Amino acid sequence: MIRKILIPTDGSANSLTALEYGIYIARKLDASLIGLYVLDVNLIQGPMLTDISGSVGMPPYEGFFDAIETSLNEKAEFILKEFQERCQKSGISAEVKKVIGKISPIIIEEAQNADLILMAKKGEHFHLKEGGLLGSVAEAVVRDSGKPVLVTPENFVEIESMALAYDGSNSATKALKLSLKLSEQNAWPLTVIIITSDAKKAAALSAQVEDINQKDPDEPPIADCEIINLSGKEPDEIMKFIREGAVELMVMGAYGHNRLRELFLGSTTSQIIRKSPIPVLLTR
Repeated sequence: MIRKILIPTDGSANSLTALEYGIYIARKLDASLIGLYVLDVNLIQGPMLTDISGSVGMPPYEGFFDAIETSLNEKAEFILKEFQERCQKSGISAEVKKVIGKISPIIIEEAQNADLILMAKKGEHFHLKEGGLLGSVAEAVVRDSGKPVLVTPENFVEIESMALAYDGSNSATKALKLSLKLSEQNAWPLTVIIITSDAKKAAALSAQVEDINQKDPDEPPIADCEIINLSGKEPDEIMKFIREGAVELMVMGAYGHNRLRELFLGSTTSQIIRKSPIPVLLTR
């Protein structure tokens, strides 16, 4: 069950959209929110600021780093106050937290006390290229947190239906079980997409989905679930389906292939996160 949702925030427009999704989902699931602001240690100390000040001919003065930290702390307090106020106005229970450290490891550590991480695709720090192939914090968190991660787009749209890309892998099976729970709780129709040109494989995967959805043969299925078989390249077919506008949430098992292959081909997960105009819920 999803009871606590962690939302890293930096005050950017995209992170405010993430909060909008967080409030919407918290209402649906009767969950509470945790707003997290990470004061990036690289902006408070170390060579980064020294290099910047040196490049403009202004070496750091006494108290320079203290002044920077004070300024960042004030910004954090303002952003977290706004976060809490928006939650209170929406009737959502929320707490806020400010931590100094490296962005991705702190989010991963704080997520151990949450059931879901909800974060913007690109926040204020996306240009720092800290998070692997995508060059984003979001990808690093998806890879290493061990929690479901909902990556939100630039614009908010209410979720009324959802889809799952299913390939039979462990992460996809985990994603299927989570999708069925969400579909049942929220009355969101679920479309399962199976992408293969092998008819036998498609039939076997379809049977797996039906078996998991029909846990008890004497009871109705867990969720309203339709299965669609497609052939083609996974990223292309998934994006084509998303752009048709039939659903407002895509669920995927994240990073099913080995890292070496991804370096050369780019993973389906990374490509969908980059391009999707709707939220993508990832399980690892």
